[in-house]
Amino acid sequence: MRILVACEESQAVTIELRELGHEAYSCDIEPCSGGHPEWHLQVDALELLKMKWDMIIAHPPCTYLSNAGAARLYPSKGELNQERYEKGLKAKEFFLSFLNADCPRIAVENPIPTRVYGLPTYNQIIQPYEFGHPYSKKTCLWLKGLPKLRSTDLITANIVSWVSGGSKDSHGNPRKQSGTKIRDAKTRSKTFPGIAKAMAEQWTGNSR
Repeated sequence: MRILVACEESQAVTIELRELGHEAYSCDIEPCSGGHPEWHLQVDALELLKMKWDMIIAHPPCTYLSNAGAARLYPSKGELNQERYEKGLKAKEFFLSFLNADCPRIAVENPIPTRVYGLPTYNQIIQPYEFGHPYSKKTCLWLKGLPKLRSTDLITANIVSWVSGGSKDSHGNPRKQSGTKIRDAKTRSKTFPGIAKAMAEQWTGNSR
């Protein structure tokens, strides 16, 4: 299959798809860090939606849509941060561009969204500990033409949070005990290998 993995500089999902023999391309406005620039399209992902794909897996930025950042939308009771709100509306438009793309198989991944922007209801929530990683980090999947992911390696003990709440409070200050002390935002957003493998195998019907 010809597959676009949008907003993915890590190439985690792209590499898994390539190993199964699919013509997969990562896409991001930044250079890739996965070691395969020949599979990376460093362009605006929206331009690539004009092309025909058999599947689209998208990881749009969650900065303004995530429930974790909702506190900064209202810096004080009854006061709306208008600039942040407008950025959130643009982020929603970008998100929906993938979900509503002309493609038979679509998956869009993001954290739990804030209700303010009224995103469509997600189809599934997955956790890293369902795919062999001892961490808790709720990730939502919006799916079209694709099945829900099945757990591949469930871990039930010694599970810790991958991110301790939002990285900043309502005043823009770093939270105490924030996950950013040991993991920067880019690292925290990368797809876990077990999840990437499950996406590739279960959504294409292939396995190694």
